[in-house]
Amino acid sequence: MMKTEELELTQEWDKTFAQSGKVNHCKVTFVNHFGITLAADMYVPKNAAGKLPAIAVGGPFGACKEQASGFYAQMLAERGFLTVAFDPSFTGESGGTPRAMHSPDFCVEDFQAAIDILSVQANVDSERIGIIGICGWGGMALQTACIDTRIKAAVASTMYDMSRVAGNGYFDAADNEEARHRQRLALNAQRTKDYQNGSYARQGGVIDPLPEDAPDFVKDYHAYYKTERGYHPRSLNSNDGWTVNSGSSLMNTRLFTYAGEIRSAVLMIHGEKAHSCYMSRDAYADMVKDSKYADNKELYIIPGASHTDLYDGGGKNAIPFDKIEAFMKENMK
Repeated sequence: MMKTEELELTQEWDKTFAQSGKVNHCKVTFVNHFGITLAADMYVPKNAAGKLPAIAVGGPFGACKEQASGFYAQMLAERGFLTVAFDPSFTGESGGTPRAMHSPDFCVEDFQAAIDILSVQANVDSERIGIIGICGWGGMALQTACIDTRIKAAVASTMYDMSRVAGNGYFDAADNEEARHRQRLALNAQRTKDYQNGSYARQGGVIDPLPEDAPDFVKDYHAYYKTERGYHPRSLNSNDGWTVNSGSSLMNTRLFTYAGEIRSAVLMIHGEKAHSCYMSRDAYADMVKDSKYADNKELYIIPGASHTDLYDGGGKNAIPFDKIEAFMKENMK
């Protein structure tokens, strides 16, 4: 067993959601294949007996486990699953330096490492493991399902294809060689500055104060990350953001190459009014096109819901937990 790094873990309840009386909670740590120790919250239904189905939850991209992923994990634990919500490498309470970095290979490995720890729990049925990814981690959940056959069911909620956004811009508005070249020039100039300075410049999190002419989806992000509803001091999106250069690996990558070969079940959930809904619609269409394994794939659109409504319900109970529970149980048989 690989040795875990000693991490500073907050023991008091410091989530953006209330603690459930139906679930036992504890902090756990585990090591991924890059040798980075990850921190996670484990949620176990009280009075549970026998071996339980289990779910690893990650996201949103730039959030921490005290936000949406923990909310999903606790809600699914109330429904009989043993769950873990983890902080990705280089973020939150997890290890890894330099801080605030990301790369798709690390993201997939973090999901796989969470499956590792679930698969060896004495109270988990290792043949009934699923994953849930939210926002950018919805895309990483889909990418992980392309490689990890231990996953029986994957849910991508309010999914971002981070590689598409990095390479093409929002709504594919910068999908041309000239725009990408300008971005490459800027990223590599920043690399030189970072090396000269001996530190990594940060992008800044969600914009604050909010400009009056901000797009609606930016207002939605602000309403979550910059208010009591979802602010957390360890969240990159709530504070200084990712390093400027961390996005370069996504710009040089395309996710979902083998999505049509995923044999396990996949449920993609998105809000009808989400600015990002086109990403789920397109990824789903590509996944099932000419696939021999389309029968257990589903795209589920929620009327009237925005992108961030699927972080915490948005005050409208927008997250279809009944649907997720039924989907997981049906496909973990």
